[in-house]
Amino acid sequence: MKAIIILITFIISYLSSHILQAQTLNWENLKKEEKHILNINAGWENSMVFGLHYGYHFRTEKPLVAEASISIPAGSYFLDDFKTKLGGQISFYKIDNFRLNASVHAIYRRYENPLVVFQNFGADATVVLGYYKLKWFASGEFGFDKAILTRFKHLEIYKEVYPEAKNGWYGPSTGGNFNFGIQGGYSFNRSDITLRAGKVMTQDFKITPLIPFYVQLGYNYKLD
Repeated sequence: MKAIIILITFIISYLSSHILQAQTLNWENLKKEEKHILNINAGWENSMVFGLHYGYHFRTEKPLVAEASISIPAGSYFLDDFKTKLGGQISFYKIDNFRLNASVHAIYRRYENPLVVFQNFGADATVVLGYYKLKWFASGEFGFDKAILTRFKHLEIYKEVYPEAKNGWYGPSTGGNFNFGIQGGYSFNRSDITLRAGKVMTQDFKITPLIPFYVQLGYNYKLD
């Protein structure tokens, strides 16, 4: 029973963690000649999480940024728990200083505890509506993160208690998470200091995350 409780707790934590989304950008301050966007961030999602992002800004009619990122919980070995994302975001509609933005990413993540190892492929999508000026911006965000395919590998200590446990890949029954919140920032020279905060809800609205809130502080530096 103790093993089951630990496993269930871990799964709930797994389902509700690492919802940090795309780079938080001040689109009004992003110049056409600034092609490379470097980002470091730290945040809280059930635990302290650190992340690195790289974005490439295309010189298209509507601002478009392709990006890759990795995030790691504090205290974890790199190969134990991590999350990688590949995708992009676009600012596709503008009226005066108001902008509507969207992002989509493919996700690969890995989590391990003494009982089981998860490997997961998934995707996320986010919509952001905000007010953007050269020096600052403020916006609201709404996103969805879906675990599409997950591999369970039960470790020996778990198999000793439940030898019938089977390893393998399973479909999207693990569900997904909605997140909604606010973001904002201050821009100067080639830099942005950004802040995000919000709440997480599971897809079925039945499982309550251990800590249903998230916050992230980030720093962008833009290069030609």
